[in-house]
Amino acid sequence: MVFREDFLQLVWKYQYFDKKELQGVKGEAIRIIQVGFHNLSEGPDFRDSVVEIDGIAFHGHVEVHRLASDWKQHAHGGDPAYNSVVLHVVWENDQEVLRNDGTPMPTLELKGKIFLEIWRNYERMLDYKADLPCAHGVKDVPDIIRFSTLEKALVERLQEKSEVILRLLDQTKGDWEETAYRWLFNAFGFKVNSQAMLELAERVPYKMLLKHRNQPTVLEAMLFGQAGLLPVHSDEPYVQFLIREYEFYQKKYGWTDSMKRQHWTFMGVRPTNFPSLRIAQLVAILAQAPSLLQAVMEDSRDFSAFRKLLQITPSDYWKHHYNFGKPTEKASSKGVSSSVLQLLVINYVVPLWFTYGRFFQQPDWQERCFDLLQELSAESNFIIRKFEAVGWNAENGFDSQGMIGQFKTYCQPKKCLQCKIAQSLIKSDSKAGVG
Repeated sequence: MVFREDFLQLVWKYQYFDKKELQGVKGEAIRIIQVGFHNLSEGPDFRDSVVEIDGIAFHGHVEVHRLASDWKQHAHGGDPAYNSVVLHVVWENDQEVLRNDGTPMPTLELKGKIFLEIWRNYERMLDYKADLPCAHGVKDVPDIIRFSTLEKALVERLQEKSEVILRLLDQTKGDWEETAYRWLFNAFGFKVNSQAMLELAERVPYKMLLKHRNQPTVLEAMLFGQAGLLPVHSDEPYVQFLIREYEFYQKKYGWTDSMKRQHWTFMGVRPTNFPSLRIAQLVAILAQAPSLLQAVMEDSRDFSAFRKLLQITPSDYWKHHYNFGKPTEKASSKGVSSSVLQLLVINYVVPLWFTYGRFFQQPDWQERCFDLLQELSAESNFIIRKFEAVGWNAENGFDSQGMIGQFKTYCQPKKCLQCKIAQSLIKSDSKAGVG
């Protein structure tokens, strides 16, 4: 039979096997008192288990493998973390495993003991070659399980983003204003240029920009200059002015180097998402925000302040340009579109709220994240379309963010058996037959 090791972990976790007159490979009587806690990080698969062997209760860990010889293949024998394993659970005992002291490791072989219906469900419901392995049965999973699955994936996604923000907070020595500023630049990078945007924010701190908040052209000169995006020469008067301004502030602030154009990605990026235009939009936002943090954290309780903050128009030069020296035939405002505004709410505001509540142990901020996401429209991208193709539609931002987290954390790396959807599809109340 073809199966993955995580299937055996699921079988042990939920005890999907015949435990009547259970015996180890040496004939010892085995009784499972406590399965243990599934360990998804390094170390034995199940911690704090209790197993009775020949009438003696052993407290320790349980390790699960397809073959007993995997113990040696995975080099567990020389790892102190595995010294407390009290039971080795395997599909097939193809090799005797010894403890470090030379005594045999108690081993339970599951071959011929797993319930047949569990086998059938596993083989029928999960196709690991598909983008969504559970596509065959996801529509039949109860709504409550699907909701809890998305909720778990969403929380994990927010916690992952929260770790990034907390690292920024540590780098800024606890300065929430500077952290919010850097996180805004990261968000405006929209994946392809997020790291470059973050580096630019580090080079030009928020407190420095605040000194020139009422001088948008100075802000543009400083940011474009440090970004390495200003041309060396230009025939356009406005660009010539920015070059002169940057040269002045470069000397004033002692900037000895700048980023290079190679730091930025233009190839394959739509003009509306060019880093040059995004920086111009950031300047327009920063020029009208006396306190970025207040606009995001306090004034945004009804969310109108943050929306107003992003509904800006860059300087006149950018009505005719997406990049320096390349005018467009048709003029446009080049402001932040409604779709980009929603993405910024999802990827900038919500993670910042979540982190703020987590840091100060104020759960109401995190609840606001969930409430806000449920008010937003669902995103539309290739991941969401994969779920829609199997009949699972995203109703709002809560659903779509949960689906993105679910796909990246579980579906794509094929960690299906850690997911409640797959667990629900495989689960069976029948105890008839073993295999």
